[in-house]
Amino acid sequence: MRSLVTGGAGFIGSNLVHYLLGPAASDLGISIERVVNLDKLTYAGNPQNLATVAGDPRHVFVQGDICDAALLARLYAEHDFDAVMHLAAESHVDRSIESPEQFVMTNFVGTFQMLHAAREHYKKRQAAGREKGFRFLHVSTDEVYGSLTAEDPAFSETTPYAPNSPYSASKAGSDHLVRSYFHTFHLPVITTNCSNNYGPFQFPEKLIPLMISKARKGEALPVYGDGTNVRDWLYVEDHCRALALALVKGRLGEVYNVGGMCEMQNIEVVREIITLVMDRLPETERRTPGDMIRYVTDRPGHDHRYAINCSKIGEELGWAPRESFTTGLKRTVDWYFDNDAWIRGIAEGTYQGQRLGQL
Repeated sequence: MRSLVTGGAGFIGSNLVHYLLGPAASDLGISIERVVNLDKLTYAGNPQNLATVAGDPRHVFVQGDICDAALLARLYAEHDFDAVMHLAAESHVDRSIESPEQFVMTNFVGTFQMLHAAREHYKKRQAAGREKGFRFLHVSTDEVYGSLTAEDPAFSETTPYAPNSPYSASKAGSDHLVRSYFHTFHLPVITTNCSNNYGPFQFPEKLIPLMISKARKGEALPVYGDGTNVRDWLYVEDHCRALALALVKGRLGEVYNVGGMCEMQNIEVVREIITLVMDRLPETERRTPGDMIRYVTDRPGHDHRYAINCSKIGEELGWAPRESFTTGLKRTVDWYFDNDAWIRGIAEGTYQGQRLGQL
């Protein structure tokens, strides 16, 4: 398989690149000839995430923008992709409230350019009688479904869209574009909608790595509102396995929800993080959750609850999460403690000046 992965220097994307080039993908029957990793290297794209695959001849890194139609055409012509795994996206809700334009450009317009380039490539494969070997996987979010009350059933693949932030609205728009390219142009697409991911390489502005960092430093941990907002938590490696399964075994035109089967209030997550971090600190530096948590003004349009019904991907593709939140969170805290150089590179901003050849 020759695959294009977009956003492959980001959090989920870099974990996916590691997964595709590792033994786990081979266990699924995926044989990787080449992974072309296209990333713009914005603030969340970190070359350090790819340090361990920098010398793998199967991995080709390209710095570029998914909105660049000429670049996409050149990459398709040069590499003759069998598969596209489209993860590139602006994803932080707070940033989408402050600067929504970039979210529309990357998430919506960028996805259009990806679909257009894929369609042109697919037409050429059709003309050569090779159309059966091509698939386009679009990776999206559960936030497109809006917010749930405590009593509502979990999101399913048929839940109506009701996005409440510029981020989720831009992702909802991209999902609709993908659907339209299947029904109008018969492009062989599959869409996945995932719950909140966590694990190694996640940018420190997100909830779990932010709280780990602040707890280690003994700083106050800011929690929105009263902390009762509920999220479903999915360990990133479990997500990568789901994406690989959906790519090779999913039904064309279908949507698969991917969740961790683990609903928790934000305040519960923060307390568990504090406990795990304190266990790793010297006794003289340990503090209690009550001393560290600070409730702050809730953000605008803050969805109350997300929950994923992922029975479809379980029944059709045999997928289920392997990590519980307890085991996954411990692995995550341990990773952040063991990778101070990675954290320091982000804190000092030095990661943004690096390229793969410099690692």
